[in-house]
Parts: sequence; structure tokens; C-alpha cells
Amino acid sequence: MPETFDFDTEINRRDVPALKVHQLVLGTDGADLFPAPPPVLNAMTQRLVQGLFGYETLSNGIMPALTNWLRTRHNWPVDPDHILCAPNVLNALSMVANLFTAPGDGIIIQPLLFFDFQDIFTENRRRVVANPLILSQGRYQIDFDALETCAADPRTKMLFLRNLPNPVGRIWAHAELLQLDAICRRTGVLVVVDEIHGDLTFDGHRYTPFSSLSTADAYNSITCLSPAKSFNIAACCGAFTVVPDPAQRVAFKFENTRLTVNKNNAFANVTMQAAYTYGAPWLDAVRAYIARNLALVRNRLADVPGVTLIQPEGTFLLWLDFRALGLTPDDLTHFLRHNTGGAITRGIVFGTAGAGFGWLNIACPRARLGAAHTALITALSLHSETAP
Repeated sequence: MPETFDFDTEINRRDVPALKVHQLVLGTDGADLFPAPPPVLNAMTQRLVQGLFGYETLSNGIMPALTNWLRTRHNWPVDPDHILCAPNVLNALSMVANLFTAPGDGIIIQPLLFFDFQDIFTENRRRVVANPLILSQGRYQIDFDALETCAADPRTKMLFLRNLPNPVGRIWAHAELLQLDAICRRTGVLVVVDEIHGDLTFDGHRYTPFSSLSTADAYNSITCLSPAKSFNIAACCGAFTVVPDPAQRVAFKFENTRLTVNKNNAFANVTMQAAYTYGAPWLDAVRAYIARNLALVRNRLADVPGVTLIQPEGTFLLWLDFRALGLTPDDLTHFLRHNTGGAITRGIVFGTAGAGFGWLNIACPRARLGAAHTALITALSLHSETAP
């Protein structure tokens, strides 16, 4: 009999200092998201009971667990010698930027992009080169003509690609990844890929790890991975970088040592190993639950004027188009916070391309999601009646 999991019990995240539900981020909302998988919690409990917390190295079981996950889940055989550790994905990106570009060099980004990523590059004195995604017929696409122009500039050295980008929920097709790679290899632009949402796909959409395209593609790329999003363990896990090129890997290892980020947290060891070893049934149940939440949102918004759902192919974050309301970014922020209890975040946090949009996390109990949408639909109806 298949294992069952409870995703309907609400958990008040304000019981812990969670950044995602801090007053400055989401207003007054705090009951969302799912607890970590039971095998992860059990592994942490056993580690706590052991009571020894001296400095740790990477445990022997993590690399086999990770490589087996990538091979069986995504048909991506990765040489464990190509994998290095990092405290988190943002830290890895900062290291990559400093190792393989120089101050003033251009790094291509593809807005919509969460501010943390852009800040990493600008704060490290790199020049951000925008290649915005195009919204066409309700679907975001890469602007390949503009990408050709950006990459052709000899001052441009790197492209930051989110493979399954948050918040637009696209899973880049195999052909799209090949086209992007061809441009970057032809122009000598290194592709740095964030694959952190790659496990969270909807049925009917196939996710392709960029580095799995071919050996040549792999050697012109550095991949950032973490179980943080898949298993909701961002506060107690680490990250991995896949660096196939030997010279780049030597440089990365030296930087790890120079910055003294090559030690690991005791709970990071056990959470990551348990998640990749025993977490598949839980993750499959989460994906099914999120898919039903998506169906709820899609059905309830189908005939509601003033908001359009950008249909996602993956992730647990929905992108909602409120531009038909004609509100300024400040007015839309006020409207969402006062009429949805803070359940929908303002899209402007992703930059000007997010103006007029909202960002909704559907990895939450269905009752909570339903209540937020009832409030939203009521507010939209009132707005429609009072609009000039």
C-alpha cells in the first residue's frame, strides 16, 4: 500500500524566524508550505540524539545518493569527481563569477530574475547584460535574436541560466537548450545553470539538465544543484556544483579552500543524504498535491476578469497577470496585501518586468489556498464594480 503524507495541516511559520514569511516580505501571512519529509526529520532526530557536533567533512553516502538520484530521476549520469560542495547556490554563483570573469565583464541574465541573483553579480562589480524573456501568447520564451547580440560582445563572458525558472514556470525544451548552447559555445560564453527547481515538474513536461545535452555542452557549463526546494530544507542543507572542466574544477577547489567553505554542517550531511536516498515517495506525493492545487487555481480563475494565470510547466510558484486592472505597482501591492492576506506577493520584486504581476506559492494546504482565492475573487469583483 502506498505511503501517505499529510499536506493539509497548516503550520505557522512565524514560530521560527523564517525569512519567507517575515513581515517585510509577505505582510501578515504565515501559514504555508509543507514540513520536510519524514525520513529527513528522522535522520535529523537520530543525528541530534547522537550528540556529537565537531567539525564534519562530507559523509561517504552523500555523493552516491546524489548521483543515483540524478541518474534514476533525470537520466543524467554525473561523474562524482565532477561534483564539488558549496554552502548554498547563491554562494556558488558568487564564487563562479569571481573565478571565471573579471570586474567589468558582462554576465547575461534573463529577467524575470529574483533580485538576489542580480545583486550577486553587481555587488561583485560585474556588468549585468539583460536578455529579457518574452511573454508571447501566455508563455515565456527566450529571445534568441537578442541573446545572439548580447553574447557576441567580446566583453560578455558568462550567461546565468535558470533551467526551470521561477516564477515563470517554463521547462526549457531540449531544442531550446541546444540553441542557447550553440550561441554560447560559438561566442565563448560560459553557461552557469541553476537547476534547483528541476525536480518539481508537472506531468507531461520533461525537464532536461543542461549538462546532460552532450559532453561538449557539459564542458562549457557549471551546474548549481541543491535539494533545498525539492524537500523544503533550505535552512539545513548545502549545495553542489557540477564542474566537468578539469581546469575549472581545480580553480574551484582552490577557491573552496581559500575561502574556507569546504567544511560541512552536521545536519546538512544527514538531511541531504536522507532526502536523496529515501525522499522520492514524499516528493512524488508533493508533486501530485501541488498539481491538484494548480488545477484548483486554474479552474477558479478561468472566468474571473482582471487576472490571468501564466500556465506553469513546473515549480510550486505561480505567476499571475494583473495588468488588466490598470494598477500601479504600489497600488497592486496594496490591493494584494489587503485582499489576499499577503498570500500573493508583488511581482515587482523581480524587477520592472514583474510590474503588474503577482507571485503565488501553491505548496500549501489546499484549504489555505482556497481561502486566499475566495478573498481574491471577491476583491476582483468589487474592483470591477467600482472601477471607472
